Amino acid sequence: MLAEAVLVLGVWLQLAAGQDAPGRGLQPSISNSEGDILFLLDSSGSVSYYEFSKVKEFMWDLVRPFTFGPNDVQTSIIHISTTPTMEFPFDRYLSRGTVQQAIRDTRQLMGDTNTGKALSFAKEKLFSNDAGARPDVPKVLVWVTDGFSSDDISEPMQLLKDMGVTVFIVSTGRGNYLELSAAASQPPEKHLHFVDVDDLPIITKELRDAMLDVIQADRLRVVDITSSSFRLTWPQLLSQETGYYTLQYAPADDLAAKRTTQVSGAHTSLTLSNLAPETTYEVALIPESNIHYFPPQTTRVTTLAEEISPAQVLISDSRPYSFQVSWAPTPGSVTSYQILYGPLRGNSAQLLEVDGTHNSTVVENLAPNTTYLVTVTAIYSSGKEKSLSAKACTQEEGSKVKHLRFEDVGSNTLKASWDAADGKVLGYRVRCRRQTGPSSLISVSPQTHSVFLTDMVPGTTNKVCVKSMYKDQPGKGLCRMVHMQPATEAPGYKHRHRA
Repeated sequence: MLAEAVLVLGVWLQLAAGQDAPGRGLQPSISNSEGDILFLLDSSGSVSYYEFSKVKEFMWDLVRPFTFGPNDVQTSIIHISTTPTMEFPFDRYLSRGTVQQAIRDTRQLMGDTNTGKALSFAKEKLFSNDAGARPDVPKVLVWVTDGFSSDDISEPMQLLKDMGVTVFIVSTGRGNYLELSAAASQPPEKHLHFVDVDDLPIITKELRDAMLDVIQADRLRVVDITSSSFRLTWPQLLSQETGYYTLQYAPADDLAAKRTTQVSGAHTSLTLSNLAPETTYEVALIPESNIHYFPPQTTRVTTLAEEISPAQVLISDSRPYSFQVSWAPTPGSVTSYQILYGPLRGNSAQLLEVDGTHNSTVVENLAPNTTYLVTVTAIYSSGKEKSLSAKACTQEEGSKVKHLRFEDVGSNTLKASWDAADGKVLGYRVRCRRQTGPSSLISVSPQTHSVFLTDMVPGTTNKVCVKSMYKDQPGKGLCRMVHMQPATEAPGYKHRHRA
């Protein structure tokens, strides 16, 4: 224990004197960054004094090159203990010296390891204007842990990530990988580190560079990544009058295949397309100015796996003469879709072509009550083709009217109502065969679903039939018997909704 205490004292005497720790060397200042960095510090009794001191040294070394201020980097610390405690708000220390001193002065609180409470505290209290957080800058959480927590972290951590906080986790080696990889931002290989507490300096630069990818203000960024393209954006460094940009990019495993393009100084973005899927590219943006020198900016990006389309084909809204075909996904590398369809039992087939940005179409002029085989083929810009088939059945044309019902509206008048029939109905025919008196036939439009039948003799039983009409043949009729009440019933009585 004495040897450990002497070692820790020696390290912090060096830091207090403003010297670099052994083997670190001088770090160049980083002044083009803007963000709020929160350290979640395990201050519980499960962490030894030695481990706590090494973690503070790691934090000090991690932020040492940053420039602090209201327009640069701000930082804060939350202690994980029985009750979460804020060491200082974001806007209290706005210079490198005061931040370093504040880290040195941080003392361990002991208590339980209630990490979930600390995360909830960070969401509700710290990432707010009251604690000096800025609304329009990137947010970074760095959680250094021994891998143990007394309470659940999954929900409060997800809420922080939903707010846009980028989460980096450093475990000293005893944490559950699956739990921590789910808690860290994605991908875990960039945001999650397992390392012994004595080897924390090994990951300092790698972690700092990953943080810089989030908070660096004047940086080359990659957005809208697909399997065959991505878009580059950068701050406005030049103008059309002062220079131009040279952009170089190549697969990381074949740098000899480098490609070069130039854009005017007025540009701040460029989309690179016709790229290989699942390929890592090295990209360099070189500002060519005749006024100032700007250092080249580089980045590395991996294109997504190629989406196979169609992965599913759905048939819907089936009618006697048509049905709808839908498919997914619709990747940008697909130029068009071909829909081949024909009766399952037959040799004839027809072809439809749909633009690559669409994911559905209606197939028409079909035969009723017929099973079709539908094949959707994606035509890729590379010339490749991918197909998927599905069966579709058209409805029977002679669809029957549904739910024929009646209502008395007078001593000798009856209202007949029905629900619409399926398919392309041209109209309806309502036939009434009276027990007493002549039969009648009424034709109505396809939008009309009720008629009034008059001259109905009280006390008689009558037959009413409703039939839907189609282009080639009538549908199946629906008939019901209806009894008209005798005129001798009590005054004011009405019998409704009879069948």
